Formats: sequence, structure tokens, C-alpha cells
Amino acid sequence: MDETTGRDAGVVPLAGAQAGAQAGAQAGAQAGAQDGPRAGRILIVEDEVNILEALSFVLSRAGWDVRGHGKGDSAVAEVARVAPDMVVLDVMLPGRSGLDILRELRARPATVSLPVLMLTAKGQAKDREQALAVGADAFLTKPFSNSELLAEVERLLGAPHRSAEED
Repeated sequence: MDETTGRDAGVVPLAGAQAGAQAGAQAGAQAGAQDGPRAGRILIVEDEVNILEALSFVLSRAGWDVRGHGKGDSAVAEVARVAPDMVVLDVMLPGRSGLDILRELRARPATVSLPVLMLTAKGQAKDREQALAVGADAFLTKPFSNSELLAEVERLLGAPHRSAEED
């Protein structure tokens, strides 16, 4: 717990319009869970707030229920708590690397087949090969376009389920 904000230090808050989009997506997902299929839940593990907000905005606007987390050392516990349908995981995180997190996710029966999209600022072929060898389902190098992100998410999860109220 961060004493200055009163928040869990690993949870990255989403500001402004992004927070509104997230809240709307979460409310729609909760309603959908009662009335029919919910939007797929995506956990973004990214320590750079600007990138987390941008990813959250794009995915929420496309209909996904998006959650964010900013610390590598507690990411596996957050995956267990949130129970996402997919994880977007940065390679370089404070406390623990994304590759180490992915190795642990692949070693656990509950997350062995959880789709994971890795993000990195390094565009080297070695990084892509290492991530895919550890078990990443997809890999994007920063910067990437919104359409590239959405195409990979939809390839891994399909289109989000929306209620009639959201359309």
C-alpha cells in the first residue's frame, strides 16, 4: 500500500477519459455477466503509465474489460486475482522481468494456456525468439499502431462480446 495515495502500489490508476472508458467497460462487463456474455477481460502489465493509459483506452473503446497493473514482482498474483482472458505483458518491468512472469504463468496449470501478448521497446529478433520460446502467443515491438494491437488481441481472443446496450 502506498502511504501517500492510499492505493496498492502495484495498481496503476487510469486518469481522465481512460478511467471513464475503463469504468464504462467494467460496468458493461458486469451487466453482461448477469444478462449474457461479458466483454473479455484483459490485464495489462505495464509500468509506463502513458503506455498503460493508451493501451487501456484503445482496448476499452473496442469493447474489452481492461485492468492495469504496474509491478513485475506482484504480476502473477494480480493475474490470479483478476482472472483475465488475456494478458498484455511488458518485457521490462520493475521488480521482475516479463519473461520470468511468463515462465511462471506457463508453469501453473491455471494459466498454462492463458493467451499472452508480449510488448517490448527492443526490436531485436533475439527478444522475439526468446519470448515465443518461453510461451508468448504474440509479440509487439513499441511503438506499434492501434490497429496492430487490436488485430493481435482479436486474433487471440476473437471480437469482444457486447450487450445490446453497448452497441
